[in-house]
Amino acid sequence: MLTLLSVSISTIVLINVKKWNWNALFVALAMMTFLSITTVNNSGSASWSFLSHSLAVDSLSAPLIILSCWLAPLCFLAQNVVKGNSGSLQNGFLALTCSIIFFLLLTFSSLNILSFFICFEATLIPTLVLITRWGANVERLQAGTYFLFYTLFGSLPLLVSIVLISQTTSTLMIPISEIVTLQGNTFFSINIWWIITIVAFLVKMPVYGFHLWLPKAHVEAPVAGSMILAAILLKLGGYGIIRMNAYFPDVTTLSAILTVICCWGALITSILCTRQTDLKALIAYSSVGHMSLVAAGTIVFSDWTISGAIMLMIAHGLVSSALFALANILYERTHTRNIFITRGFKMITVLLPFWWLISCAANLGLPPLPNLIGELYIITGIISWSIFLAPILGVATVFGAIYSLLIYQNTNTQSIVLSSMSFNEISPREHILILFHLLPLLSIIVAPNSCMVWSN
Repeated sequence: MLTLLSVSISTIVLINVKKWNWNALFVALAMMTFLSITTVNNSGSASWSFLSHSLAVDSLSAPLIILSCWLAPLCFLAQNVVKGNSGSLQNGFLALTCSIIFFLLLTFSSLNILSFFICFEATLIPTLVLITRWGANVERLQAGTYFLFYTLFGSLPLLVSIVLISQTTSTLMIPISEIVTLQGNTFFSINIWWIITIVAFLVKMPVYGFHLWLPKAHVEAPVAGSMILAAILLKLGGYGIIRMNAYFPDVTTLSAILTVICCWGALITSILCTRQTDLKALIAYSSVGHMSLVAAGTIVFSDWTISGAIMLMIAHGLVSSALFALANILYERTHTRNIFITRGFKMITVLLPFWWLISCAANLGLPPLPNLIGELYIITGIISWSIFLAPILGVATVFGAIYSLLIYQNTNTQSIVLSSMSFNEISPREHILILFHLLPLLSIIVAPNSCMVWSN
């Protein structure tokens, strides 16, 4: 882990290597990806692997660290259009991407709640600049404003809660949460304390009701920004809820209400996906639906739901990032995201519809892909908690299959609207980009325990 942090810091120096900065950074981040696999050294155990007094890795943070490192070089492959800009703009993009990855590694390995909060918030600024500076349209400024204020207003209650936890327990070390149980009093109910603690993570995921910033941010962000948002930054919410829920085992009333809201939000968002005409907005709303399901699993906080939440976060991170990369491939050639115009590509290219088919099948949870494993664990755990949520989750799953199939059908199988449209062939770089998004799914199928080891 210390090696990963050292490599991520050294990437800032490689930005100044003229002409070879892209290649040098890609090689450095690729090496960091292979080094990150060594963090999975305690499978089958929920124990911590301490690196220092303030950094450690366990079976929850290790898969998310690997996911962050895996997608870092893929962002450079996807955002190839930046190479046509001036050197300062290229260096700015590279520096922002490397800083996001560095802060993510610190966030997932922090042992102190306050340092976790600082690194959690530190990802906000580079992501905001990435959206507002390299976004596609003028509305990127509005998207950045939504992203900034939703995140800031959600984070302030979390800071207050951290101060209260410090005063109550006299420590902010996360492993202490395994033996410390916070108690409310007549003036400050434990339920209210719990809700102000997790509201920042509900916004970050986001669940339905806190999600208005996400479609705008995804639609206006460049492809690298969309990939980082969907694949990694949204997972900070689920990671934070799992970490902080251990402090509040006695919360029942508000957690039950919020679980029902999350399940209902997954259904509503899945229905909304069937009415979207913007391809990136459709993929963004599908992320809201999946993250609402993850939030419900983390709030129930049983062994099954936590294992399923970790699995679904990893699988969704890879699949949604692949879908955004595929959407960008079409956008660079058609200059539109309208799903009724960007269609009929099976008549033009052969391999691109195959990538769409695999990605959409994984998004809807086709066996034996890991999305299905995660959803089954979460749904089983939630239904065992309350059988009355079975119809809602069942219908949400059906609509999830419907909009995933609509994505594939509308982009590939229908006739071309603009027959005179010139279409450049798919480059090997783009094929490699999608291939390396989908390859980890195969390794997760072979060894699913690497993403599911958890014991509360």
